[in-house]
Order: sequence, then structure tokens, then C-alpha cells
Amino acid sequence: MSYDISALSIEEKIDALGKLKAKIADLELYETDLKNALIKDIGVGTQEGKKYKCSISAPTRETLDMEAVRKHLSPQFIRAHTKTSNNPVVRITVIK
Repeated sequence: MSYDISALSIEEKIDALGKLKAKIADLELYETDLKNALIKDIGVGTQEGKKYKCSISAPTRETLDMEAVRKHLSPQFIRAHTKTSNNPVVRITVIK
């Protein structure tokens, strides 16, 4: 799905993005609440609703403690193996 935003001014685009991000934040909070409730209600397993099926698993995940790794590597090694990229970042904040 794509939206035609060509008629919007820059200010309207900024405000629309701010409103959208606020809605997304509310929806993400609602999603977290629903997930936590389902974990509590179902535990690990599968349950079906009328239109969707929910599967809850508890896989083991291994992570690398980068802070500990960096303590054992030289700054030269870290610099030699660090990838750098430039990506645009859009931040929206409320004007008070």
C-alpha cells in the first residue's frame, strides 16, 4: 500500500509523521500488553482464536557480550574490523 503525500506541505508531512509515530507507539504498547497477557494465559504452546493462531515458544538465545570482548581486543583490531555506514535518520519531537 502506498499513500499519495505529494500534495502535503513540508509542515504537514512533519506533523503527519509525528502523529503516526504517536499512534505506532500506542499500538506497540497495546501489542506488548497483549503478548504478555497471552504468555501468562497460555504459557508455552499454541492456541487458536477465531481468525488467528498464536504460538508461544521459549527458545534459548546466545548473545555475545561485546563489552567483555572489547576488553580483550586491541583498539587497532577493533578499528580494522569496524564497518562504517552513513544512513539518514529522521527524528520527530513534539514542539512545546
